[in-house]
Amino acid sequence: MKINVFSEIGNLKTVLLHRPGKELENLTPDLLERLLFDDIPYLKVAQEEHDEFAKVLRDNGVKVLYIKDMVVEAINHHPEVKSNFVNQFVEESLIRSKSVKIAIYNYLINLESDILVEKMIEGIRTKEIIVKNRISIMDMLENEYPFYTDPMPNILFQRDPFASIGNGVAINNMLTDTRQRETIFSEYMFKYHPLFENEDIPFYVNRNNRYNSEGGDILVLNKNTLAIGISKRTDPRAIEKLAIKLFSENTSFKTILAFNIPKTRAYMHLDTVFTQIDYGIFTIHPGILKELTVFELININGKVKVSKVISTLEDILEKHLKQPIKLINCGGSDKITSGREQWNDGANTLTIAPGTVIVYSRNHVTNKILREQGIKVLEIPSSELSRGRGGPRCMSMPLEREKI
Repeated sequence: MKINVFSEIGNLKTVLLHRPGKELENLTPDLLERLLFDDIPYLKVAQEEHDEFAKVLRDNGVKVLYIKDMVVEAINHHPEVKSNFVNQFVEESLIRSKSVKIAIYNYLINLESDILVEKMIEGIRTKEIIVKNRISIMDMLENEYPFYTDPMPNILFQRDPFASIGNGVAINNMLTDTRQRETIFSEYMFKYHPLFENEDIPFYVNRNNRYNSEGGDILVLNKNTLAIGISKRTDPRAIEKLAIKLFSENTSFKTILAFNIPKTRAYMHLDTVFTQIDYGIFTIHPGILKELTVFELININGKVKVSKVISTLEDILEKHLKQPIKLINCGGSDKITSGREQWNDGANTLTIAPGTVIVYSRNHVTNKILREQGIKVLEIPSSELSRGRGGPRCMSMPLEREKI
């Protein structure tokens, strides 16, 4: 299977998800900030809501893949890489005690692949492992924290570990320690799963890149143009490195628009304030309607030319997409409503075909406005999923879209 994503709106054919699991039940109030959650979802309901999300996708002709299954199948297909896979996970779990590292490795390497990957995601509690030969201070300190390896609740948001760009992928160096291990799964899937291993998929960014980037900041506007957020989690130098790679390898992309957005929790990624839903139509958070600072990275004979532009979002998009632009405010014109519904990812739509979007049902004001504008709105329940601060786009990574 080849990667084929040259837009945000082409008919979605294949998508990657993660069904939430016991990692959510390993969240505690004391760990929420460390693990980037604001609340603790109720797992049973979160799974029901996620299953409804997957059903809506399948009912609309989308093939749904799950990252956990893909990694298990990759390891089973190439059992010779299992030891390196486990060792890499242990090393990147920031365990400081050598005795604990050895114990964790010995525990994990003897698990069947499906249980292994599940345990990596849900986290390993200190009481689960007996560590022998505790001889150093560090050995004895490790069990003062409730986990030897932290749970990975943010893997729910498959948009971020990598990004599908044209026929290739950018596997990101994610900002926070708690998320960096997620990209181990992305890398092993593309290298060793039978769907991908013989496709020679280009890695435009590798996970060991020096600068941080995350997939929620990357929007593929068309075959020539990317929009990327300069956010708290995506470094401008990462954007320039991606531009150099795309332009020097003669891909179809000729322009990258780097949007400088506020570095706050509410503006976590570009796609929390700005998503495309149809030809020339975008949902936006009204907070970005003022003039924006955008850096245009243009391909000049394989080299990158950078220009700083201060303008409105509408003018910037009209200039580069060469068509009339319509911006639909998340929550409408009411400041309180727009603030609430943007916080609950009202602007984080997943477009599965031009003018057809999947949204959270709780954002009823935004959803009504979208329908009035002729958009087909497919609602999914979200009382628990929304507690993670990510919407339908955040939870999904397109692998294949029809070209527009």
